[in-house]
Amino acid sequence: MFFFFIAAAVLTVLFVFDSPAIDYRFVALGGVLPLVEAATGRPLILHTLLGSVALMSLVMAVTVRRRILRRRLLGIPIGTFVFLVAAGSWTRTDLFWWPVGGLDGIAERPLPEFDRAPAVLVLLELAGVAALVWLVRRFDLTRPEHLDELRRTGRLPKMA
Repeated sequence: MFFFFIAAAVLTVLFVFDSPAIDYRFVALGGVLPLVEAATGRPLILHTLLGSVALMSLVMAVTVRRRILRRRLLGIPIGTFVFLVAAGSWTRTDLFWWPVGGLDGIAERPLPEFDRAPAVLVLLELAGVAALVWLVRRFDLTRPEHLDELRRTGRLPKMA
């Protein structure tokens, strides 16, 4: 599952925040960042609430007096927060609340995003692709100037 998490992060931020200043490139990056832990086969810190809070704190600490950079980088922890919900990490309380609920729970079981049946994983990925196609059509990203704006600024073009 890759496109599902990108679509979940971008659409959630689009509909919840609806801010023209959001950099969707970083939101999408944050939406898939915890998937790097798939290399270990076990959920680690990015599958916990602590991981997203630590990322948010890090962004706030390193961007003092750099408001524009902060606004861009905040998309990463926002994306990881959305990932926690979309992946179902919150359903494993020992993992989600680690280390508050105890030191067990991290790196013990397979990744929560793959706990679903293979057919469900395929359907979720197809839903993610469909959502991204909808985004391309909704914001007319086939037009070179709109796609260029997204590449340069991370912002979705304004639609009438």
